[in-house]
Amino acid sequence: MGNKYTPSEYIKNIYSLLMTKITMKQARFIRRPIYIRGRSSLSGCIGLTTGRFCRFDLQGNELTLFIGNNCEIGDMTHIVAHEKVKIGNNVLIASKCFISDTNHGLYKGDVQDSPLIPPNQRKLVTAPVVIGNNVWIGENVVILAGTDIGDGCIIGANSVVSGKYEKNSIIAGVPGKIIKSFDENVGLWKKSVNNNGNEIKIK
Repeated sequence: MGNKYTPSEYIKNIYSLLMTKITMKQARFIRRPIYIRGRSSLSGCIGLTTGRFCRFDLQGNELTLFIGNNCEIGDMTHIVAHEKVKIGNNVLIASKCFISDTNHGLYKGDVQDSPLIPPNQRKLVTAPVVIGNNVWIGENVVILAGTDIGDGCIIGANSVVSGKYEKNSIIAGVPGKIIKSFDENVGLWKKSVNNNGNEIKIK
């Protein structure tokens, strides 16, 4: 027996569908409420589906967030794009994820921000985020500025990822590590090993 909506949920979905066709006709279904700051910075979104309470904080003056074709984003996902966040085609993002190309302050190199300065007064530091095609991002994942995720990757729930990840990898943990890679020759996911030949494990 399939899931059945209550009358109130049915009405909310009809309202969301109507608003989708009025405000973002290229999308498939944008559930309300959704919060988009800097709407002119959003592009793509063909066939996009979102859950409720998603929030996009964008730059506003130029295109900074691109969402590819047929993507699905779960409830309460927050995306910050002040320089560039690019999400590929057929990407599945679970609920309560955070994706950001922006940090409050700089904490490495010769010129760093002081903890004596309130965080909101520190300069914004950005680095592009790229998420490839056919990527699956699990619940509560955090993707930090400067991250590049290859096509076909899977990111396990509650992971924090930063850096570059090769295509067709399974990533998990804090910080996110590649624990499996897909072997196209045999059509199987194989466990990753370290320099000593031991299986990579997450804590």
